[in-house]
Amino acid sequence: MEFTVIDYSIFALLLVLSSAIGLFYALSGGRQRTVQEFLLANRNMGFLPVALSLLATFQSAVAILGVPAEIYNFGTEYWFLGCSYFLGLLIPAHVFIPVFYRLRITSTYEYLELRFNKTVRIFGTVTFIFQMVIYMGVVLYAPALALNAVTGFDLWSAVLTIGLVCTLYTTLGGLKAVIWTDVFQTLVMVAGQLAVIVVGARRVGGMARVWHVAEREGKIAGIDLNPDPFERHTFWTLAVGGVFMMLSLYGVNQAQVQRYLSARSEREAKLSCYAVFPCQQIVLCLSCLIGLVMFVYDREHPLAQRPGSSDQLVLYFVMDVLQDLPGLPGLFVACLFSGCLSTISSAFNSLATVTMEDLVRPHCPGLSESRATLLSKLMALGYGLLCLGMAYVSSMLGPVLQAAISIFGMVGGPLLGLFCLGMFFPCANPTGAVVGLLAGLAMAFWVGIGSLLRSMGGAKGGPPAPNSTALVPMGNLTTVLATTLLTPTPAPHSPTGLQKFYSLSYMWYSAHNSTTVILVGLLVSLITGPTPAAAVDPRTIFPVLPRLLCCLPPRCRRALGCGVGGSAQDADPDTVKSSGVPNGVAPPRAAEEEEGQGYIREAGAPTYALQETSF
Repeated sequence: MEFTVIDYSIFALLLVLSSAIGLFYALSGGRQRTVQEFLLANRNMGFLPVALSLLATFQSAVAILGVPAEIYNFGTEYWFLGCSYFLGLLIPAHVFIPVFYRLRITSTYEYLELRFNKTVRIFGTVTFIFQMVIYMGVVLYAPALALNAVTGFDLWSAVLTIGLVCTLYTTLGGLKAVIWTDVFQTLVMVAGQLAVIVVGARRVGGMARVWHVAEREGKIAGIDLNPDPFERHTFWTLAVGGVFMMLSLYGVNQAQVQRYLSARSEREAKLSCYAVFPCQQIVLCLSCLIGLVMFVYDREHPLAQRPGSSDQLVLYFVMDVLQDLPGLPGLFVACLFSGCLSTISSAFNSLATVTMEDLVRPHCPGLSESRATLLSKLMALGYGLLCLGMAYVSSMLGPVLQAAISIFGMVGGPLLGLFCLGMFFPCANPTGAVVGLLAGLAMAFWVGIGSLLRSMGGAKGGPPAPNSTALVPMGNLTTVLATTLLTPTPAPHSPTGLQKFYSLSYMWYSAHNSTTVILVGLLVSLITGPTPAAAVDPRTIFPVLPRLLCCLPPRCRRALGCGVGGSAQDADPDTVKSSGVPNGVAPPRAAEEEEGQGYIREAGAPTYALQETSF
């Protein structure tokens, strides 16, 4: 089915308004003349736009296409992922945000230098750049390819248009433009999904009938309490494994932390984390309901064309159910590409930030503010062009949803473990941090590549079973681009040994890999000599063990904290706060010179004012 003029007009309107927001912030206010304004929106954002931007950043077109197809094929088991959102957002609000915000950093990886040393910071930065460059290619290419297969919309015209428009407003308007376009694009995403649900449900007799038919056909899943981590989706896999995935996204990922740091106060940053929780639940519900409506509609009004892969299923359904309503197919495609724009714009901005703050500034200390701002904009432009190149490379990846989440698990998991190692274990030293990170990455790619090779080896026997964790064989993404959502087949022979290990559910990647980093890091730190308590900046530590074991005597809790922070961490929160010091950070001394991005400190032992952080 071809698009009408109205559909194309709605799609074009999305691009024009997104570009207009970027131009507005390029020409208003401070006109993006400082690094502080370009990368952190002058630390002056309210909690609501930050929350909606947090939501939009990883609510990509991958999820809009993948989740409904998951529900259509395998039922509502995936819906239990919502159980992981509570801890996955509560922990960042009360653990990671206070530490990062009070340090007044710009790049998350500045924390690693404060806690360990510059080498650890560089390792973390390079790992993040690798993670995001690959991910943004998937996010840009996948929806364009699906749209091309269903509507005939030219593939590379879609890729180039989306990539260039996103690069334009990110480069011109900075983080403030990215956040406000995210707000606009979130509204478009919700409107597009609601339109599909409302029209589709009416065509089959209402939502009550949709639920009844889905329940009768076994699509409404109960709670599967099977603890087997090799099952692709169970309650524990989604609700517990999902927490670690959420922490790698909302706890330590630069794209999200940068939004927290743009809030005007620590309280606003925490509120943004609270506000995104119900928004995440709503978006998950919308995606799952589309899957149920699609299932019932296809049973009663079979689609005229059968999709070649599951990623196309949602678009075929939308074009069929909305064909008599001009403009609504265009609204859904605008919804799809809103998810794409919001994700890759965040990637461009965060990549420019870490490159400037972690790789350029430390080696060019005399860089002027105006030149640093210009370089930041050029980096955003450069990453935008690189994203277009990665869109081609992404054709080598397997299924869309699992590939995207697997990349975050394979690389995001070790980064989460690195930050947890530094923040929760004062005894960890730089050597342990580097070795732990490398071990986590090695483990991640061992399991990930092993899973890929296993699936390729079994390709001759047909697709994997519905609850299999194997990845789809690589090849032409036009035919295999799905999620892990394939036609159910009888379960193959149960694997053993390493083959069994390679079938670990992708939802456990973050947990498995972050735990590897922590265990290896602690072991190496103990072998090479723990970090002395006097050498640890107490602002970089969150004493998780003393807090979890709060019933122990104060002396035992101090021992668990390796002596870092003294009695201040165990004192009454009201007595710990420094008088008149905002956010618990001491004001700069006379020897400190304030610049656009923070303070330049003299060498020597700094003084700190601690503020209690607790659940």
